[in-house]
Amino acid sequence: MAPTITKLRTAFGDYPMTAKLKSGEFKEDGIELEFEEIKPVNRIFKPMAQDQKFDVAEMAIVTYLLARAYNKPIVLLPAVMYGRFQHNTFVYSAERGKLSLQDLPGKRIGVRSYTQTTGVWIRGIVENDYGVDLNKAHWTVQEGAHVAEYKDPPELNRVSMEHDLLKMLLAREIDAVIYGANLPDDPRLKTVIENPKEEAARWFKKHAVVPINHMLVVKKSLVEQQPDVVKKVYDLLRKGKTSTLPTTDPIETTPFGIEATRPALELIIDYAHQQKIIPRRYSVDEIYEDAARIIG
Repeated sequence: MAPTITKLRTAFGDYPMTAKLKSGEFKEDGIELEFEEIKPVNRIFKPMAQDQKFDVAEMAIVTYLLARAYNKPIVLLPAVMYGRFQHNTFVYSAERGKLSLQDLPGKRIGVRSYTQTTGVWIRGIVENDYGVDLNKAHWTVQEGAHVAEYKDPPELNRVSMEHDLLKMLLAREIDAVIYGANLPDDPRLKTVIENPKEEAARWFKKHAVVPINHMLVVKKSLVEQQPDVVKKVYDLLRKGKTSTLPTTDPIETTPFGIEATRPALELIIDYAHQQKIIPRRYSVDEIYEDAARIIG
């Protein structure tokens, strides 16, 4: 009698840690990951948050927090799939002269979505580490949150996805832009946070955190019905991570484990609550209640 195979509808981006899983080189007995290639990767988040389209998926951490706030049946596992410093993602056009952090109140700032994880990190960093309140800026966004129940602040200026934020910036329709992964390589762009690499190093020394962008989530029903399968998925991704070639960078950008991910998760929860994106500060232990039971 052939062993029972659990097939899992899976959506991940392309990273060193996922390469051997996608190629089939790394497998776990009893499970088969059926990968769906979705690009850009942020197009995974909404169908997972709204409809639980996948059994296993990558998800932006703020999308997860919104899903948690609105009782979506999704479980977060302590696996960071993508993390990075954010200080270089906030840009302006040097053709218009210098724009400093202190100039931002009253300025027009563009971002793909008000709840985009990079934007939440930037607003939190700028307010808490530089003392500049970006609530006093005027925000232009292209799309709403990945969780439909969340409503953007009514004063936001909404434009369609057909609008190009870079073109809007260069046309002086907005004054600065927060970008996600697709930061344009354009010599006219300068960072609002000066010397972003040095500032990120200083920020890391203060907080001992690399900002989380994306983590691993699974369906709640899978956790309830097949916790052993969830543990296998987590172990398989961790195996993919540990198999990648070591780097010379001593800073861990994709930590795994409850304690390893706790500091960054606590900070993004604080920022999301401060910005009124989630209704309360969730504790890391309540968020990881299911994960702790499964992976220890």
